[in-house]
Amino acid sequence: VQLQASGGGWVQAGGSLRLSCAASRRTFSPYVMGWFRQAPRKEREFVAAIAWSGRSTYYADSVKGRFTISRDNVKKMVLLQMNSLKPEDTAVYYCAAQYYSSITYSRSQDYDYWGQGTEVTVSS
Repeated sequence: VQLQASGGGWVQAGGSLRLSCAASRRTFSPYVMGWFRQAPRKEREFVAAIAWSGRSTYYADSVKGRFTISRDNVKKMVLLQMNSLKPEDTAVYYCAAQYYSSITYSRSQDYDYWGQGTEVTVSS
């Protein structure tokens, strides 16, 4: 399974960006899709996750109310709409898939496949 993340860029504080993650596999049915981010000199952290079936979504406290995760099962894509961006949101954002089982949604070690990352820079 290959995941391709895109949509990153530079934006001023208060602005918005929408990240996309597309899966290459013809038949794609993960348990959970997630977004993580890693800022310079910091560890990778959970941002948001969504169950591939059903309506469950999960968010880190730091992005609740500002970010929205959604999915398009037909297009095999996961989107992350990021509004009211802050300088502390600056990071490389990665999408990931839990493909073989659903363990937790916020631990990076529970994800089986990762995209290459897309960089987001928010200036103050």
